[in-house]
Amino acid sequence: MELKGGRAAWGLRWSSLTVAAVVIAALIAAPVLSVFSNVFTGGTSDTWAHLSETVLGEFVFNTVVMCVGVGLGVASIGVTTAWLTTMLDFPGRRFYEWALVLPMAMPAYVMAYVYTDFLQFVGPVQSGLRELFGWRAGDYWFPDVRTVGGAVTMFMFVLYPYAYILVRAAFLERAGGMLEAGRSLGLGPWGCFLRVSLPLARPAVVAGTALALMETLADFGTVSYFGVQTFTTGIYRAWFSLGDRVAAAQLAAALLAFVVIVLSLEFASRGRARFNNTSRQQGAPVRKRLSLGLGLLASLACFMPLLLGFLLPAALLLQMAFVDGDAQFGPRFVQLARNSFVLAAVTAAIAVVLAVLLAYAARLARSPLPAALNRIVGLGYAVPGSVIAVGVLIPVTRLDAWLAQAWLTAFDVNPGLILTGGIAALVYAYLARFLAVALHAVESSLGKITPSMDDASRSLGFGKWATLHRVHVPILRGSLLSAALLVFVDVMKELPATLVIRPFNFDTLATQAHTLAADERLAEASTAALIIVAVGLLPMIVLSRQILKSGRRPD
Repeated sequence: MELKGGRAAWGLRWSSLTVAAVVIAALIAAPVLSVFSNVFTGGTSDTWAHLSETVLGEFVFNTVVMCVGVGLGVASIGVTTAWLTTMLDFPGRRFYEWALVLPMAMPAYVMAYVYTDFLQFVGPVQSGLRELFGWRAGDYWFPDVRTVGGAVTMFMFVLYPYAYILVRAAFLERAGGMLEAGRSLGLGPWGCFLRVSLPLARPAVVAGTALALMETLADFGTVSYFGVQTFTTGIYRAWFSLGDRVAAAQLAAALLAFVVIVLSLEFASRGRARFNNTSRQQGAPVRKRLSLGLGLLASLACFMPLLLGFLLPAALLLQMAFVDGDAQFGPRFVQLARNSFVLAAVTAAIAVVLAVLLAYAARLARSPLPAALNRIVGLGYAVPGSVIAVGVLIPVTRLDAWLAQAWLTAFDVNPGLILTGGIAALVYAYLARFLAVALHAVESSLGKITPSMDDASRSLGFGKWATLHRVHVPILRGSLLSAALLVFVDVMKELPATLVIRPFNFDTLATQAHTLAADERLAEASTAALIIVAVGLLPMIVLSRQILKSGRRPD
Protein backbone atom coordinates (compact mmCIF):
# COMPACT_ATOMS: atom_id res chain seq x y z
CA MET A 1 0.00 0.00 0.00
CA GLU A 2 1.51 3.28 -1.12
CA LEU A 3 1.16 6.51 0.78
CA LYS A 4 -0.59 9.44 -0.87
CA GLY A 5 1.82 11.49 -2.76
CA GLY A 6 3.40 8.26 -4.07
CA ARG A 7 6.77 9.70 -4.99
CA ALA A 8 8.83 12.20 -3.11
CA ALA A 9 10.59 15.09 -4.75
CA TRP A 10 13.71 12.95 -5.31
CA GLY A 11 11.78 10.14 -6.99
CA LEU A 12 11.57 7.61 -4.18
CA ARG A 13 8.51 5.46 -3.67
CA TRP A 14 7.46 5.80 -0.03
CA SER A 15 5.98 2.43 0.90
CA SER A 16 4.80 1.67 4.41
CA LEU A 17 8.01 -0.29 5.01
CA THR A 18 10.16 2.66 3.93
CA VAL A 19 8.26 4.99 6.24
CA ALA A 20 8.71 2.52 9.11
CA ALA A 21 12.44 2.32 8.38
CA VAL A 22 12.76 6.12 8.40
CA VAL A 23 10.90 6.40 11.73
CA ILE A 24 12.93 3.65 13.38
CA ALA A 25 16.25 5.09 12.16
CA ALA A 26 15.27 8.57 13.35
CA LEU A 27 14.40 7.28 16.82
CA ILE A 28 17.63 5.29 17.08
CA ALA A 29 19.74 8.26 15.92
CA ALA A 30 17.91 10.74 18.16
CA PRO A 31 20.01 10.15 21.33
CA VAL A 32 23.29 10.93 19.57
CA LEU A 33 21.78 13.97 17.83
CA SER A 34 20.45 15.11 21.21
CA VAL A 35 23.96 15.00 22.67
CA PHE A 36 25.37 17.15 19.90
CA SER A 37 22.45 19.60 19.98
CA ASN A 38 22.96 20.25 23.68
CA VAL A 39 26.66 20.83 23.10
CA PHE A 40 25.98 23.59 20.60
CA THR A 41 22.91 25.14 22.21
CA GLY A 42 23.70 24.80 25.90
CA GLY A 43 26.66 27.14 25.98
CA THR A 44 29.69 26.57 28.15
CA SER A 45 28.88 25.79 31.76
CA ASP A 46 31.00 26.51 34.81
CA THR A 47 31.27 22.75 35.31
CA TRP A 48 32.86 22.32 31.89
CA ALA A 49 35.33 25.10 32.62
CA HIS A 50 36.20 23.43 35.92
CA LEU A 51 36.63 20.04 34.25
CA SER A 52 38.83 21.56 31.56
CA GLU A 53 41.14 23.06 34.16
CA THR A 54 41.34 19.99 36.40
CA VAL A 55 40.62 16.53 35.01
CA LEU A 56 39.98 16.83 31.27
CA GLY A 57 43.64 16.29 30.47
CA GLU A 58 43.64 13.18 32.64
CA PHE A 59 40.54 11.93 30.83
CA VAL A 60 42.30 12.26 27.48
CA PHE A 61 45.61 10.77 28.69
CA ASN A 62 44.00 7.73 30.33
CA THR A 63 41.78 7.13 27.30
CA VAL A 64 44.74 7.24 24.90
CA VAL A 65 46.84 4.96 27.13
CA MET A 66 44.02 2.42 27.41
CA CYS A 67 43.38 2.45 23.65
CA VAL A 68 47.06 1.91 22.82
CA GLY A 69 47.55 -0.78 25.47
CA VAL A 70 44.33 -2.67 24.73
CA GLY A 71 44.86 -2.40 20.98
CA LEU A 72 48.36 -3.88 21.12
CA GLY A 73 47.34 -6.58 23.61
CA VAL A 74 44.19 -7.67 21.80
CA ALA A 75 45.91 -7.76 18.40
CA SER A 76 48.92 -9.74 19.64
CA ILE A 77 46.91 -12.32 21.61
CA GLY A 78 44.23 -12.64 18.93
CA VAL A 79 46.68 -13.11 16.04
CA THR A 80 48.91 -15.51 17.99
CA THR A 81 46.11 -17.81 19.14
CA ALA A 82 44.37 -17.69 15.76
CA TRP A 83 47.59 -18.64 13.97
CA LEU A 84 48.40 -21.48 16.35
CA THR A 85 44.94 -23.09 16.24
CA THR A 86 44.60 -22.67 12.46
CA MET A 87 48.04 -23.49 11.07
CA LEU A 88 49.55 -25.90 13.59
CA ASP A 89 48.60 -29.17 15.24
CA PHE A 90 49.49 -29.62 18.91
CA PRO A 91 48.02 -31.18 22.08
CA GLY A 92 44.67 -29.57 22.98
CA ARG A 93 44.21 -27.71 19.69
CA ARG A 94 40.62 -28.91 19.18
CA PHE A 95 39.75 -27.74 22.69
CA TYR A 96 41.34 -24.31 22.27
CA GLU A 97 39.61 -23.76 18.91
CA TRP A 98 36.31 -23.14 20.66
CA ALA A 99 37.36 -22.46 24.25
CA LEU A 100 39.34 -19.33 23.37
CA VAL A 101 36.08 -17.40 22.81
CA LEU A 102 34.82 -18.03 26.37
CA PRO A 103 36.32 -14.83 27.90
CA MET A 104 33.67 -12.87 25.95
CA ALA A 105 31.14 -14.17 28.48
CA MET A 106 33.04 -12.45 31.31
CA PRO A 107 32.21 -8.72 31.56
CA ALA A 108 35.31 -6.62 32.19
CA TYR A 109 33.86 -5.13 35.36
CA VAL A 110 33.27 -8.63 36.77
CA MET A 111 36.89 -9.48 36.02
CA ALA A 112 37.92 -6.32 37.86
CA TYR A 113 35.97 -7.31 40.97
CA VAL A 114 37.35 -10.86 40.98
CA TYR A 115 41.00 -9.97 40.44
CA THR A 116 40.87 -7.19 43.00
CA ASP A 117 39.73 -9.68 45.63
CA PHE A 118 42.34 -12.19 44.45
CA LEU A 119 45.31 -9.79 44.39
CA GLN A 120 44.55 -7.36 47.23
CA PHE A 121 46.67 -7.19 50.40
CA VAL A 122 44.43 -9.60 52.33
CA GLY A 123 43.79 -11.75 49.27
CA PRO A 124 45.13 -15.29 48.81
CA VAL A 125 48.11 -14.31 46.63
CA GLN A 126 49.72 -11.75 48.91
CA SER A 127 48.73 -13.66 52.04
CA GLY A 128 50.39 -16.76 50.60
CA LEU A 129 53.56 -14.85 49.73
CA ARG A 130 53.82 -13.37 53.23
CA GLU A 131 53.30 -16.77 54.81
CA LEU A 132 55.76 -18.47 52.48
CA PHE A 133 58.62 -15.97 52.83
CA GLY A 134 57.83 -14.54 56.25
CA TRP A 135 57.29 -11.05 54.88
CA ARG A 136 55.44 -8.25 56.61
CA ALA A 137 53.69 -5.19 55.25
CA GLY A 138 56.30 -2.90 53.73
CA ASP A 139 58.87 -5.67 53.19
CA TYR A 140 57.93 -6.25 49.57
CA TRP A 141 56.44 -4.56 46.52
CA PHE A 142 53.36 -5.91 44.79
CA PRO A 143 51.72 -4.31 41.72
CA ASP A 144 48.42 -2.54 42.33
CA VAL A 145 45.72 -3.89 40.05
CA ARG A 146 43.51 -0.82 40.52
CA THR A 147 45.44 1.33 38.05
CA VAL A 148 45.34 2.22 34.36
CA GLY A 149 47.63 -0.74 33.69
CA GLY A 150 45.28 -3.03 35.61
CA ALA A 151 42.32 -1.79 33.55
CA VAL A 152 44.25 -2.41 30.33
CA THR A 153 44.99 -5.96 31.47
CA MET A 154 41.32 -6.64 32.26
CA PHE A 155 40.18 -5.37 28.86
CA MET A 156 42.95 -7.18 27.02
CA PHE A 157 42.09 -10.66 28.33
CA VAL A 158 38.33 -10.16 28.03
CA LEU A 159 38.28 -8.59 24.55
CA TYR A 160 40.97 -10.50 22.64
CA PRO A 161 38.31 -12.95 21.28
CA TYR A 162 37.09 -10.17 18.97
CA ALA A 163 40.42 -10.34 17.13
CA TYR A 164 40.75 -14.12 17.53
CA ILE A 165 37.40 -14.88 15.87
CA LEU A 166 37.86 -12.56 12.89
CA VAL A 167 41.54 -13.35 12.30
CA ARG A 168 40.99 -17.10 12.54
CA ALA A 169 38.16 -16.85 10.00
CA ALA A 170 40.49 -14.90 7.69
CA PHE A 171 43.23 -17.54 8.03
CA LEU A 172 40.76 -20.35 7.28
CA GLU A 173 39.22 -18.62 4.28
CA ARG A 174 42.32 -17.21 2.63
CA ALA A 175 45.44 -18.96 3.82
CA GLY A 176 45.22 -22.40 2.23
CA GLY A 177 46.15 -21.77 -1.41
CA MET A 178 48.21 -18.66 -0.72
CA LEU A 179 50.43 -20.52 1.76
CA GLU A 180 51.08 -23.24 -0.80
CA ALA A 181 52.11 -20.55 -3.26
CA GLY A 182 54.39 -19.02 -0.63
CA ARG A 183 56.04 -22.34 0.13
CA SER A 184 56.60 -22.96 -3.58
CA LEU A 185 58.55 -19.70 -3.67
CA GLY A 186 60.83 -20.90 -0.89
CA LEU A 187 59.28 -19.15 2.09
CA GLY A 188 59.61 -20.88 5.45
CA PRO A 189 56.94 -20.93 8.21
CA TRP A 190 57.87 -17.48 9.55
CA GLY A 191 58.17 -16.07 6.06
CA CYS A 192 54.71 -17.40 5.14
CA PHE A 193 53.28 -15.91 8.31
CA LEU A 194 54.87 -12.47 7.96
CA ARG A 195 54.65 -12.06 4.19
CA VAL A 196 51.49 -13.98 3.28
CA SER A 197 49.05 -14.78 6.11
CA LEU A 198 49.41 -11.64 8.21
CA PRO A 199 49.01 -9.17 5.31
CA LEU A 200 45.94 -11.08 4.10
CA ALA A 201 44.45 -11.02 7.61
CA ARG A 202 45.20 -7.33 8.22
CA PRO A 203 41.59 -6.17 7.69
CA ALA A 204 40.40 -8.77 10.21
CA VAL A 205 43.09 -7.73 12.71
CA VAL A 206 42.13 -4.07 12.42
CA ALA A 207 38.38 -4.78 12.57
CA GLY A 208 38.69 -7.01 15.64
CA THR A 209 40.93 -4.50 17.40
CA ALA A 210 38.53 -1.66 16.58
CA LEU A 211 35.63 -3.60 18.13
CA ALA A 212 37.70 -4.17 21.27
CA LEU A 213 38.60 -0.47 21.46
CA MET A 214 34.97 0.57 21.18
CA GLU A 215 34.11 -1.74 24.06
CA THR A 216 37.00 -0.21 26.03
CA LEU A 217 35.76 3.32 25.41
CA ALA A 218 32.22 2.31 26.41
CA ASP A 219 33.20 0.71 29.72
CA PHE A 220 32.17 2.28 33.01
CA GLY A 221 32.24 -0.45 35.66
CA THR A 222 35.93 -1.34 35.39
CA VAL A 223 37.37 2.17 35.25
CA SER A 224 34.98 3.39 37.93
CA TYR A 225 35.91 0.59 40.30
CA PHE A 226 39.62 1.03 39.64
CA GLY A 227 39.37 4.78 40.17
CA VAL A 228 40.65 5.55 36.66
CA GLN A 229 39.42 8.92 35.43
CA THR A 230 37.85 8.56 31.96
CA PHE A 231 35.09 10.22 29.98
CA THR A 232 32.51 7.64 31.10
CA THR A 233 33.16 8.28 34.80
CA GLY A 234 33.15 12.02 34.11
CA ILE A 235 29.75 11.81 32.39
CA TYR A 236 28.26 9.95 35.33
CA ARG A 237 29.60 12.43 37.88
CA ALA A 238 28.62 15.49 35.85
CA TRP A 239 25.06 14.20 35.58
CA PHE A 240 24.49 12.86 39.10
CA SER A 241 26.99 14.57 41.38
CA LEU A 242 26.99 17.98 39.74
CA GLY A 243 23.55 17.92 38.09
CA ASP A 244 24.90 19.59 34.94
CA ARG A 245 23.40 18.08 31.81
CA VAL A 246 25.30 20.44 29.49
CA ALA A 247 28.67 19.33 30.90
CA ALA A 248 27.54 15.70 30.68
CA ALA A 249 26.56 16.22 27.03
CA GLN A 250 29.88 17.89 26.26
CA LEU A 251 31.83 15.01 27.82
CA ALA A 252 29.62 12.55 25.92
CA ALA A 253 30.40 14.35 22.67
CA ALA A 254 34.13 14.22 23.44
CA LEU A 255 33.88 10.48 24.10
CA LEU A 256 31.96 10.04 20.86
CA ALA A 257 34.80 11.86 19.09
CA PHE A 258 37.17 9.12 20.26
CA VAL A 259 34.81 6.51 18.82
CA VAL A 260 34.77 8.37 15.50
CA ILE A 261 38.58 8.46 15.53
CA VAL A 262 38.77 4.69 16.09
CA LEU A 263 36.32 4.03 13.25
CA SER A 264 38.14 6.47 10.97
CA LEU A 265 41.49 4.81 11.65
CA GLU A 266 39.95 1.40 10.92
CA PHE A 267 38.58 2.72 7.61
CA ALA A 268 41.76 4.59 6.68
CA SER A 269 43.96 1.57 7.43
CA ARG A 270 42.34 -0.25 4.55
CA GLY A 271 42.87 2.61 2.11
CA ARG A 272 42.67 1.43 -1.46
CA ALA A 273 44.28 -1.88 -0.69
CA ARG A 274 42.45 -5.03 -1.64
CA PHE A 275 42.94 -8.34 0.15
CA ASN A 276 41.48 -10.85 -2.28
CA ASN A 277 42.49 -14.48 -2.39
CA THR A 278 43.61 -15.02 -6.00
CA SER A 279 44.62 -18.62 -5.47
CA ARG A 280 42.36 -21.25 -6.98
CA GLN A 281 43.08 -23.62 -4.12
CA GLN A 282 40.46 -23.09 -1.43
CA GLY A 283 39.87 -24.60 1.98
CA ALA A 284 41.66 -24.68 5.28
CA PRO A 285 45.45 -24.98 5.24
CA VAL A 286 47.23 -28.23 5.98
CA ARG A 287 48.28 -28.02 9.61
CA LYS A 288 51.89 -28.72 10.53
CA ARG A 289 52.27 -31.17 13.39
CA LEU A 290 54.63 -29.85 16.05
CA SER A 291 57.08 -31.87 18.08
CA LEU A 292 56.13 -32.63 21.67
CA GLY A 293 58.19 -29.79 23.14
CA LEU A 294 57.01 -27.14 20.68
CA GLY A 295 53.47 -28.50 20.92
CA LEU A 296 53.45 -28.02 24.68
CA LEU A 297 54.70 -24.44 24.23
CA ALA A 298 51.93 -23.76 21.71
CA SER A 299 49.39 -25.28 24.08
CA LEU A 300 50.69 -23.09 26.90
CA ALA A 301 50.44 -19.98 24.70
CA CYS A 302 46.75 -20.74 24.10
CA PHE A 303 46.09 -21.79 27.68
CA MET A 304 47.37 -18.62 29.38
CA PRO A 305 44.85 -16.14 27.87
CA LEU A 306 42.06 -18.67 28.46
CA LEU A 307 43.20 -19.17 32.06
CA LEU A 308 43.54 -15.45 32.85
CA GLY A 309 40.49 -14.38 30.85
CA PHE A 310 37.97 -17.02 31.91
CA LEU A 311 39.02 -20.14 33.83
CA LEU A 312 40.66 -18.45 36.84
CA PRO A 313 38.10 -15.63 37.30
CA ALA A 314 35.21 -18.08 36.80
CA ALA A 315 36.65 -20.44 39.42
CA LEU A 316 37.21 -17.58 41.88
CA LEU A 317 33.71 -16.30 41.21
CA LEU A 318 32.21 -19.71 41.92
CA GLN A 319 34.22 -20.03 45.11
CA MET A 320 33.15 -16.60 46.39
CA ALA A 321 29.51 -17.14 45.42
CA PHE A 322 29.19 -20.48 47.21
CA VAL A 323 31.28 -19.65 50.26
CA ASP A 324 30.54 -15.96 50.90
CA GLY A 325 27.76 -15.09 48.46
CA ASP A 326 25.11 -12.41 48.63
CA ALA A 327 23.57 -12.34 52.10
CA GLN A 328 20.39 -10.96 50.52
CA PHE A 329 19.92 -14.08 48.41
CA GLY A 330 16.20 -14.73 48.55
CA PRO A 331 13.21 -12.51 47.67
CA ARG A 332 15.44 -9.47 47.09
CA PHE A 333 17.73 -11.37 44.75
CA VAL A 334 14.77 -12.89 42.89
CA GLN A 335 13.48 -9.35 42.32
CA LEU A 336 16.84 -8.27 40.90
CA ALA A 337 16.95 -11.27 38.58
CA ARG A 338 13.38 -10.63 37.48
CA ASN A 339 14.15 -6.98 36.69
CA SER A 340 17.16 -8.00 34.60
CA PHE A 341 15.32 -10.74 32.74
CA VAL A 342 12.26 -8.58 32.04
CA LEU A 343 14.38 -5.74 30.66
CA ALA A 344 16.47 -8.11 28.55
CA ALA A 345 13.46 -10.08 27.24
CA VAL A 346 11.40 -7.00 26.34
CA THR A 347 14.34 -5.34 24.61
CA ALA A 348 15.28 -8.51 22.73
CA ALA A 349 11.72 -9.05 21.48
CA ILE A 350 11.32 -5.46 20.28
CA ALA A 351 14.81 -5.43 18.74
CA VAL A 352 14.11 -8.53 16.68
CA VAL A 353 10.81 -7.11 15.36
CA LEU A 354 12.44 -3.79 14.43
CA ALA A 355 15.41 -5.57 12.85
CA VAL A 356 13.11 -7.67 10.66
CA LEU A 357 11.25 -4.54 9.51
CA LEU A 358 14.48 -2.71 8.68
CA ALA A 359 16.11 -5.64 6.90
CA TYR A 360 12.93 -6.47 4.95
CA ALA A 361 12.50 -2.84 3.91
CA ALA A 362 16.05 -2.81 2.51
CA ARG A 363 15.40 -6.09 0.69
CA LEU A 364 12.28 -4.85 -1.08
CA ALA A 365 13.34 -1.26 -1.69
CA ARG A 366 14.18 -0.05 -5.18
CA SER A 367 16.21 2.80 -3.74
CA PRO A 368 19.32 2.91 -1.53
CA LEU A 369 17.54 4.85 1.23
CA PRO A 370 16.54 1.91 3.48
CA ALA A 371 20.02 0.38 3.20
CA ALA A 372 21.56 3.73 4.15
CA LEU A 373 19.19 3.97 7.12
CA ASN A 374 20.29 0.53 8.27
CA ARG A 375 23.91 1.70 8.26
CA ILE A 376 22.88 4.62 10.50
CA VAL A 377 21.14 2.22 12.87
CA GLY A 378 24.19 -0.01 12.78
CA LEU A 379 26.35 2.76 14.22
CA GLY A 380 24.43 2.57 17.50
CA TYR A 381 26.55 -0.31 18.74
CA ALA A 382 29.66 1.86 18.40
CA VAL A 383 28.18 4.52 20.69
CA PRO A 384 29.01 4.00 24.40
CA GLY A 385 26.12 3.34 26.76
CA SER A 386 26.89 6.47 28.77
CA VAL A 387 26.51 8.62 25.63
CA ILE A 388 23.25 6.89 24.75
CA ALA A 389 22.00 7.41 28.31
CA VAL A 390 22.66 11.15 28.25
CA GLY A 391 21.16 11.43 24.78
CA VAL A 392 18.00 9.62 25.89
CA LEU A 393 17.48 11.37 29.21
CA ILE A 394 17.75 14.94 27.93
CA PRO A 395 14.83 14.81 25.42
CA VAL A 396 12.81 12.19 27.32
CA THR A 397 12.78 14.18 30.57
CA ARG A 398 11.51 17.21 28.62
CA LEU A 399 8.82 15.05 27.01
CA ASP A 400 7.95 13.63 30.43
CA ALA A 401 7.48 17.13 31.85
CA TRP A 402 5.30 18.15 28.89
CA LEU A 403 3.15 15.00 29.16
CA ALA A 404 2.69 15.47 32.90
CA GLN A 405 1.65 19.09 32.44
CA ALA A 406 -0.77 18.20 29.63
CA TRP A 407 -2.30 15.41 31.73
CA LEU A 408 -2.62 17.72 34.71
CA THR A 409 -4.32 20.36 32.58
CA ALA A 410 -6.73 17.88 31.00
CA PHE A 411 -7.63 15.71 33.99
CA ASP A 412 -6.51 17.76 37.00
CA VAL A 413 -4.35 14.81 38.11
CA ASN A 414 -0.56 14.72 38.24
CA PRO A 415 0.53 11.41 36.66
CA GLY A 416 4.17 11.78 37.71
CA LEU A 417 6.99 10.61 35.47
CA ILE A 418 5.38 8.53 32.74
CA LEU A 419 8.46 7.56 30.71
CA THR A 420 11.44 7.92 33.04
CA GLY A 421 9.43 6.71 36.02
CA GLY A 422 9.18 3.25 34.44
CA ILE A 423 11.34 1.13 32.18
CA ALA A 424 10.28 2.75 28.87
CA ALA A 425 13.24 5.14 28.69
CA LEU A 426 15.63 2.38 29.72
CA VAL A 427 14.35 0.00 27.01
CA TYR A 428 14.65 2.85 24.49
CA ALA A 429 18.30 3.34 25.43
CA TYR A 430 18.98 -0.39 25.10
CA LEU A 431 17.39 -0.42 21.64
CA ALA A 432 19.47 2.55 20.52
CA ARG A 433 22.58 0.71 21.70
CA PHE A 434 21.92 -2.90 20.70
CA LEU A 435 19.48 -2.87 17.78
CA ALA A 436 22.53 -3.07 15.52
CA VAL A 437 23.34 -6.53 16.93
CA ALA A 438 19.95 -7.93 15.96
CA LEU A 439 19.97 -6.11 12.62
CA HIS A 440 23.31 -7.60 11.60
CA ALA A 441 22.15 -11.15 12.39
CA VAL A 442 18.84 -10.72 10.53
CA GLU A 443 20.39 -8.97 7.52
CA SER A 444 23.04 -11.63 7.00
CA SER A 445 20.47 -14.45 7.12
CA LEU A 446 17.86 -12.66 5.03
CA GLY A 447 20.48 -11.99 2.38
CA LYS A 448 21.01 -15.73 1.94
CA ILE A 449 17.37 -16.28 0.89
CA THR A 450 17.19 -16.20 -2.88
CA PRO A 451 14.93 -13.48 -4.40
CA SER A 452 13.22 -16.18 -6.45
CA MET A 453 11.33 -17.16 -3.31
CA ASP A 454 9.78 -13.69 -3.20
CA ASP A 455 8.84 -14.02 -6.87
CA ALA A 456 7.29 -17.43 -6.24
CA SER A 457 5.29 -16.06 -3.33
CA ARG A 458 3.97 -13.16 -5.40
CA SER A 459 3.00 -15.55 -8.19
CA LEU A 460 0.85 -17.38 -5.64
CA GLY A 461 -0.97 -14.16 -4.77
CA PHE A 462 0.78 -13.32 -1.49
CA GLY A 463 1.57 -9.70 -0.69
CA LYS A 464 4.77 -8.51 0.95
CA TRP A 465 3.45 -8.91 4.51
CA ALA A 466 2.08 -12.41 3.82
CA THR A 467 5.42 -13.33 2.21
CA LEU A 468 7.28 -12.11 5.26
CA HIS A 469 4.99 -14.01 7.62
CA ARG A 470 4.63 -17.27 5.70
CA VAL A 471 7.94 -17.55 3.83
CA HIS A 472 10.77 -15.54 5.38
CA VAL A 473 10.04 -15.75 9.11
CA PRO A 474 9.91 -19.61 9.16
CA ILE A 475 13.25 -19.74 7.33
CA LEU A 476 14.76 -17.09 9.62
CA ARG A 477 13.54 -18.68 12.86
CA GLY A 478 16.99 -19.85 13.93
CA SER A 479 18.60 -16.50 13.11
CA LEU A 480 15.86 -14.60 14.92
CA LEU A 481 16.42 -16.69 18.04
CA SER A 482 20.18 -16.07 17.80
CA ALA A 483 19.62 -12.33 17.38
CA ALA A 484 17.30 -12.25 20.39
CA LEU A 485 19.82 -14.20 22.46
CA LEU A 486 22.67 -11.81 21.60
CA VAL A 487 20.60 -8.75 22.51
CA PHE A 488 19.37 -10.46 25.69
CA VAL A 489 22.92 -11.09 26.90
CA ASP A 490 24.12 -7.60 25.98
CA VAL A 491 21.29 -6.04 27.98
CA MET A 492 22.04 -8.30 30.95
CA LYS A 493 25.64 -7.05 31.01
CA GLU A 494 25.00 -3.36 30.24
CA LEU A 495 25.97 -1.18 33.19
CA PRO A 496 26.47 2.57 32.39
CA ALA A 497 23.12 3.15 30.66
CA THR A 498 21.32 1.20 33.39
CA LEU A 499 22.98 3.20 36.17
CA VAL A 500 22.05 6.52 34.58
CA ILE A 501 18.47 5.85 33.40
CA ARG A 502 17.05 3.24 35.79
CA PRO A 503 13.99 4.38 37.76
CA PHE A 504 14.29 5.13 41.45
CA ASN A 505 14.74 2.00 43.59
CA PHE A 506 14.98 -0.19 40.47
CA ASP A 507 18.08 -2.40 40.45
CA THR A 508 19.33 -5.15 38.18
CA LEU A 509 21.95 -7.85 38.60
CA ALA A 510 24.54 -5.59 36.94
CA THR A 511 23.82 -2.58 39.15
CA GLN A 512 23.70 -4.80 42.25
CA ALA A 513 27.12 -6.25 41.48
CA HIS A 514 28.51 -2.76 40.85
CA THR A 515 27.01 -1.29 44.02
CA LEU A 516 28.27 -4.09 46.25
CA ALA A 517 31.72 -4.01 44.67
CA ALA A 518 31.91 -0.22 45.05
CA ASP A 519 31.21 -0.76 48.77
CA GLU A 520 34.09 -3.29 48.85
CA ARG A 521 31.63 -6.14 49.43
CA LEU A 522 33.24 -8.23 46.71
CA ALA A 523 32.16 -11.64 47.98
CA GLU A 524 28.51 -10.54 48.07
CA ALA A 525 28.82 -9.07 44.56
CA SER A 526 29.91 -12.48 43.28
CA THR A 527 26.39 -13.94 43.30
CA ALA A 528 24.94 -11.38 40.87
CA ALA A 529 28.13 -11.43 38.80
CA LEU A 530 28.01 -15.22 38.51
CA ILE A 531 24.47 -15.11 37.08
CA ILE A 532 25.57 -12.53 34.49
CA VAL A 533 28.50 -14.71 33.43
CA ALA A 534 26.34 -17.85 33.30
CA VAL A 535 23.83 -16.14 31.00
CA GLY A 536 26.69 -14.80 28.88
CA LEU A 537 27.91 -18.35 28.27
CA LEU A 538 24.82 -19.18 26.18
CA PRO A 539 25.80 -17.31 23.00
CA MET A 540 29.42 -18.36 23.52
CA ILE A 541 28.35 -22.02 23.34
CA VAL A 542 26.50 -21.33 20.08
CA LEU A 543 29.49 -19.43 18.69
CA SER A 544 31.86 -22.20 19.73
CA ARG A 545 29.83 -24.77 17.82
CA GLN A 546 30.01 -22.61 14.70
CA ILE A 547 33.78 -22.27 15.12
CA LEU A 548 34.15 -26.04 15.41
CA LYS A 549 32.14 -26.57 12.22
CA SER A 550 34.12 -23.95 10.29
CA GLY A 551 37.45 -25.41 11.33
CA ARG A 552 36.77 -29.08 10.58
CA ARG A 553 38.86 -30.64 7.83
CA PRO A 554 40.61 -33.95 7.33
CA ASP A 555 43.82 -33.91 9.34
